[in-house]
This record gives sequence, structure tokens and C-alpha cells, in this order.
Amino acid sequence: MVYKISATLHRIASGRLILLLLAGIFLVFFTLFANRSTRGESVPGPIDILFFYTPDEVYAMVDAYGPVVRADYIRFELTADILYPVLYTLFMCLAISLLFQRGFKAESRWQLLNLVPLGAGFFDVLENLSIVGMLALHPSRPAELAWAATSFTMLKWSIAAAALGLILVGGVASCIRLIKR
Repeated sequence: MVYKISATLHRIASGRLILLLLAGIFLVFFTLFANRSTRGESVPGPIDILFFYTPDEVYAMVDAYGPVVRADYIRFELTADILYPVLYTLFMCLAISLLFQRGFKAESRWQLLNLVPLGAGFFDVLENLSIVGMLALHPSRPAELAWAATSFTMLKWSIAAAALGLILVGGVASCIRLIKR
């Protein structure tokens, strides 16, 4: 199954599709994320941009949001912030696929690294669901849920960084292979 998913990503990878996904990422970011409403209230930023937080830190943020912002945040996490991980995950999977096709031999095990971004998307969705849980359960403060959320957040950011590193590796390998021809 892993090989089939990887092969499918390699088959559909194209510069045009990658650019389309990149445009979608920018569109979602600049229309939905940049315009997140706090209804004029002075509140902390979103939880999901942090790398690490303790239960006390995150629940202080949840308390500070207030009921209106918490309700908006829940709606946002279950709509736009589900679309965003899908877009960036596909973008990174396809970018790695295309660059690794150009930079490494087709039979190389390196080709399977196009699956790495799936981990970032998976943990991003789990992070979002954990955040929704913390917001919805307010004023309850389950520490286990907060620790799960921070774990998912750290995994998301770490795997996303690794995927961006793979894109860089693929770009360099593509250039080297092109120069050697």
C-alpha cells in the first residue's frame, strides 16, 4: 500500500499541479488565516502556530479567548484549518516526488520519501481536533488533552521541517544530475 501511494504521487506530480497547490496555499493563507476574526478583542494568537506549550499555558490562552472567539476558533479549526493541511501536504508530497524523480534513480529507495509530508498533515489534523476538544470542553482543563495537542503540534512542525529539507535535497540533487548530463 505504501508503494502504491508513493507511486501514485510520483505519477501525478507535475509542475503545473504543484504551482496550483501553491496558489491554493497562498489563497487560503491570505484570505482565511490572515483575516481570522477576534471580534475586536485583545486575545492571544492561535495555538497551532506554537511549537510547544504546557497545559497551563494553553489553557490560559483558551481562557483569554472568551466565548465568542472560542466558538469562532472551533468553526475555523473544523473548516479552513482542515483544508490547509490537505493543500500543504499534497504540495510537499508532489514537490518531493517531482524533484526526487529528477534527482535520483527511479528504483532508489529515496523515492519513498515523498510520503514524509503525510505525517505532517496527519498530525496537523490531530492537533486541530485536540484544540477543538480543549476549546469545546472549556472551562474543563484535561491535562492529557493538552499534552496530546502539544505532542501533535511538535510532530507536525518537526515532520513539516523534515519535508521542507527533503524538498531542498531534491532540488540540489536535481541540479547536480542536470549538470552531470
